[in-house]
Amino acid sequence: MESTAKLAILTLSVAMLLFAGMLLVTGGPVHAVPAQESAQHSYLGFDRNIYPSDAALPILRKTFAFSSYWLSPPPGENRNTWKGKRKLLLSHEFGFLALYRGRDSNALKNQTDATRKGSIDANAAASAAKAEGFAAETIIFLDIEEGGRLPPAYHAYLRAWSEGLKHARFLPGVYCSGMPVKEEPGVTITTAQDIRDQATLREIEIWAYNDACPPSPGCTFPQNPPAPSASGIGSATVWQFAQSPRRKEFTARCPAKYAPDGNCYAPGDTTHKWFLDVNSATSPDPSGGPK
Repeated sequence: MESTAKLAILTLSVAMLLFAGMLLVTGGPVHAVPAQESAQHSYLGFDRNIYPSDAALPILRKTFAFSSYWLSPPPGENRNTWKGKRKLLLSHEFGFLALYRGRDSNALKNQTDATRKGSIDANAAASAAKAEGFAAETIIFLDIEEGGRLPPAYHAYLRAWSEGLKHARFLPGVYCSGMPVKEEPGVTITTAQDIRDQATLREIEIWAYNDACPPSPGCTFPQNPPAPSASGIGSATVWQFAQSPRRKEFTARCPAKYAPDGNCYAPGDTTHKWFLDVNSATSPDPSGGPK
């Protein structure tokens, strides 16, 4: 009877050890959930063409991990109001989305002209980034406002942009549309996919915009926002999911609503001064690079 009891206890102990081992191997409850949550976490950021003001930074930082940072005048502007503000943003522990204004396709006469202008813009962006204190290997996103498939000359421009930045020891990225455009019955294309399909541009980082609901959650500020891949562009590392002002044709079905004036404002902006676009990213510092 005593030996039988000892055998039963020994068998139970072995079973418990085997079960514990299975939990560790199969990713059971022991430390598995926190690791999984960490791997899936996304970060919230904002972007604006106009610098919001020094006073806005502590308020915006309560909601956002990173901010856009223009290295050139934004589209439609003659000057860059972000210039000289990097150190202040850094003191508030913001990450960055470094941006440079891209050319319109109608400004590129042919592939030779596009290549020349791509090199010029890459050199200008790298010089501006160095002047603002951004280190080597920072990703600089070229702002592309056109949607759908890009013409061959634009791809030549992008190749020169990418090669020029790499030569200057920066990394290339693009801000572009992740919204499907119908080319013919049954065939759609996104600008992001068109860019990634080019063999020489597959290493370029993608910041995709898609404010259509769905997949966009609308003007909202979750602590763990949707992953950039939820934009419909699986390779995107940043997703702009809300724009100001809202585009009614795409946002009518958004679950989280915009302000009555059509803009999106941060939760702490009680005076509604800083309308902005909202982004999610795989990193709290999407442009990366040493600090």
